[in-house]
Amino acid sequence: MAERFPPCRSILFVPGDRPDRCDKAMVAGADAVCVDLEDAVGPAAKAGARDSVAAFLGRWGESAATGADPGHGRRPPVIVRVNDPGSEEGRLDAASLTGGPRPDAFMIPKVTAADGVRSAQRLLGEDIPLFPIIETAAGLENAVQIGAASPAVAALMFGGFDLSAELGAEPEWEPLLYARSRVVHAAALSGLDTIDMPARDFRDVSRLRAEAEKARRLGMTGKVAIHPAQIPVIHDVFTPSPDEVEQARRIIEADRAAGGGAVSLDGRMVDRPVVEAARRVLARTGASP
Repeated sequence: MAERFPPCRSILFVPGDRPDRCDKAMVAGADAVCVDLEDAVGPAAKAGARDSVAAFLGRWGESAATGADPGHGRRPPVIVRVNDPGSEEGRLDAASLTGGPRPDAFMIPKVTAADGVRSAQRLLGEDIPLFPIIETAAGLENAVQIGAASPAVAALMFGGFDLSAELGAEPEWEPLLYARSRVVHAAALSGLDTIDMPARDFRDVSRLRAEAEKARRLGMTGKVAIHPAQIPVIHDVFTPSPDEVEQARRIIEADRAAGGGAVSLDGRMVDRPVVEAARRVLARTGASP
C-alpha cells in the first residue's frame, strides 16, 4: 500500500536530461520536484536521460529516509514522470528506475482508464504513490474511475495542453473550464488533490496569479511550475491567508460550542458544509481543526 503523499501547492518540472537543473530544482523552494522523462526529453535523448535520472536519485536517495538534504535542510519529494507505461519507452523507464534508488512517486501520462493506473502500479511498484494525468478526451470521460482506481493515486493532474490539442480548443481558461471542473469533481469523489496545468509564460506573473486564483476558487489545490520564479506566486495563491485561517478556527470553535448544530457567526449561518470548508482550510496549513 502506497504511503500518503504530502499535499503540494507547487510541483516544479525539470527535464530529465538536464542533471544540472535537477539539482538546482531541489533547492528552489517547490513543494515537490517532478523530473520529466516524457515530453521534455526528445526520443534520441531518452536513454541518456534515464541514466541521468537514476544518478540523480542516487545522489539524493540518502536523504530520502529523513527528508533532509545535508546542504539545504529538508528536501522536497521527488516525482518522476515516466513515458506511457504501455509503451516500450515506458517499460524501459520502469526497468531503469525500479531496481535502485526510487523516487517518492511516479507521474503517469496519457491515462485513459482505471486499468491504466493499475497497470502502471504493477509495473512501477505496488507501494509507491501515483499521479495520473488527465490529458486526453478518454481520460476526461473516465476521470472518476481513474481517481478511484487505486489507493496509490495521490492526486489528479490536469494536463490542459495535450487535452486542448485533442479537443481542438485553445489552451485558455474559458475553453478548458468544463474539463477542469470535471477533473475537480472526479478528485473530490475520491478525496484527492487536483493540480492545475502550468502557465506557459513564466515571465507573465500577473497572468499566472490570475489563473492560479481561478483554479483555487474552482477547487484545485495546486499548480505545476515550469520555472522557479513561478513558485512564490503559486504558494501565495494556494496558501490560506492568516485571516482565512483565523476565520476557519472561529468556525470550528463555534461549531463545537453548538454541539454540531447550526449556529450563527458574524451574522452568517454556520452549518455542516461551512464547517467542512473550514476544516479543509486548516488541513492545507497542516494545523489541527
